[in-house]
Amino acid sequence: MARAFVTGGTGVIGTALVTALLGRGDEVVGLARSDASAHALAGRGVETVRGETWDEPEMTAGMRGCDVAFHLAGINSLCVADPAPMERANVDGAVAAVRAAAAAGVPRLVHTSSAATIGEPAGTIGTEWTKPRGSYLSTYERTKTEGEEAALAAARKTGQDVVCVNPSSVQGPGRAGGTGRFLLLFLDGRLKVFVDTNVSLVDIDDCVSGHLLAAERGVAGERYLLSGIRLTITEALSLAAEVAGVDAKPRLAPRAVATIGGVCVEAAFMLRGKHPPVCREMVRTLLHGHRYDGSRAERELGLTYTPAAETLRKTIEWARAEGLLRSA
Repeated sequence: MARAFVTGGTGVIGTALVTALLGRGDEVVGLARSDASAHALAGRGVETVRGETWDEPEMTAGMRGCDVAFHLAGINSLCVADPAPMERANVDGAVAAVRAAAAAGVPRLVHTSSAATIGEPAGTIGTEWTKPRGSYLSTYERTKTEGEEAALAAARKTGQDVVCVNPSSVQGPGRAGGTGRFLLLFLDGRLKVFVDTNVSLVDIDDCVSGHLLAAERGVAGERYLLSGIRLTITEALSLAAEVAGVDAKPRLAPRAVATIGGVCVEAAFMLRGKHPPVCREMVRTLLHGHRYDGSRAERELGLTYTPAAETLRKTIEWARAEGLLRSA
């Protein structure tokens, strides 16, 4: 039995990771940023520590006596008007977690980065060794990249053992946002038109396994892409329709239409002082698409990926049970 510290324990990945840790008999200490999070964690038998992700003293206190720490907390969003909160969470929070782990004497910290930090040029397949394109698609991509770089720099300075995991779009029970949202809207008939792009996904259970294996077998200072599914958007939607038993076929719109639409929608909502549902960086990210090679985690960590059809089946069954598919 080990003692593990977790930030972001009420998020999609964090909830699943906490379940896995408790399931194998570990003691879990969770950082809670709100009363609601503290209540949710405590209700699962997790010892809670109140504080923000950039509060080193609180995290240091919570990490003392822990065998491993998992830093998952961060902000994943597009179309933000003010980047400051995302910068503080994704960059400052990553550095604070490393420093806290060093101060507390935690043997290893697993930092949850993002596949977006690979920064692969358009049309290429990204790996851990890809040379970044030199520009960012979004504020999220920039802050996660800067956060990973800052975390590794802090690790070198403090001597803290840090391993990074870089999940692609996480899919499975509990995930109704991101790429999963587009899939559900398509199956429900509420979204019929898409643009030609590529998607890379990772099953939520595989993502959790990747975290645990990184803690056990990862090499300090290295990063591991967690991505087991690589499809075109047409392939992904067609497979989802087949698994769901839905007779639906996607229509593809010209890419130029999406670009113009993103600009117009963003401008219209900004003029009204409202948060836009679509913006330029969202369209830019969508049109770029992502293709990642997650085989290093297979070779070096021993991770086994779930077939795409099984991941989609679990996601659809969960969505139906939650009433997220109106036509189900």
